[in-house]
Amino acid sequence: MRIEQLEYIEAVTRLGSLRRAAEALHLSQPALSETVRNLERELGVDILDRRRSGAKISAEGRELLPHITGVLDAVEGLRRAADEQHHTSRMIRLGTVHAATVPLLVPTIRAFRAAHPETQVEVVSAQQSALHSALLEGGLDLGLVNYLEGDDTPPGFHTTELLRGRPVACVRSDSPLAAKERISVDDLLSQPLVVMRSGYLMHRYVHRLLHGRSPSFSYSTDGAEMGKLMVAEGLGTTVLPDFSVRGDPLERAGMITFRPLEVADTAVLLVIQRALAGSVPAASRALHTMFVDLAAAHKAEVAAGGQGPAAG
Repeated sequence: MRIEQLEYIEAVTRLGSLRRAAEALHLSQPALSETVRNLERELGVDILDRRRSGAKISAEGRELLPHITGVLDAVEGLRRAADEQHHTSRMIRLGTVHAATVPLLVPTIRAFRAAHPETQVEVVSAQQSALHSALLEGGLDLGLVNYLEGDDTPPGFHTTELLRGRPVACVRSDSPLAAKERISVDDLLSQPLVVMRSGYLMHRYVHRLLHGRSPSFSYSTDGAEMGKLMVAEGLGTTVLPDFSVRGDPLERAGMITFRPLEVADTAVLLVIQRALAGSVPAASRALHTMFVDLAAAHKAEVAAGGQGPAAG
């Protein structure tokens, strides 16, 4: 049994005659009739009522019609699903809180582009809560999110740790703080401080770090990238995960640097997440795997004294 045989019978039924069905399908009547006859032999049922005036669907054929229609509807549903998956695989929507730009995002997108030149990657930056909502609602395929060690991850996500770093003070290279081996809380309070806006992980960390004390002056910004630019312009110091600063173009150019904080170590985790519900397109799985592989390579290179994958 072939799908086109069922499609031919549906056309005969819909159009009312073998002749009109043959014309609509761009087939000869004998070819159409023979195709249907082969199915009749297989099923042992006369599906068409053939007379001198023409051939129409038989009574037995009409009884089988709901089953034929069901099969065709199922096939059409399969085709639509495949088309949708194909379309989805041609556009991956990746959300990020920005702290992954330097160590992983750019190198991974570059590697993915080389391996999948026909698939586009749309990168969306937002706060963690917005990324989680978009992942659950299907607006994003993957998300790069930060957590502090000990934080609970919300339900409904498949979470894979990529990097584990420490909060550091990101300072302009000619700042007096750059001469110190470690930066204390008092050092941070003595300088203008660039802090992430409420809703970002590092805002929560800095608030906890300062114990309610206020710096001499502070700026509020969205995301690590703008924070690093403001530091490079001499507007102040910011606190970021070390993996967000190490290897940054501004750090490689000697405009910014980073120093450990003179406080108890707290790990910052960079993870990649996707929603547990729903299917995962092949292209999304491939991008996820590349993030995991490049994260492993980055950690190995940093452990060996390097900067990790080049971002520029």
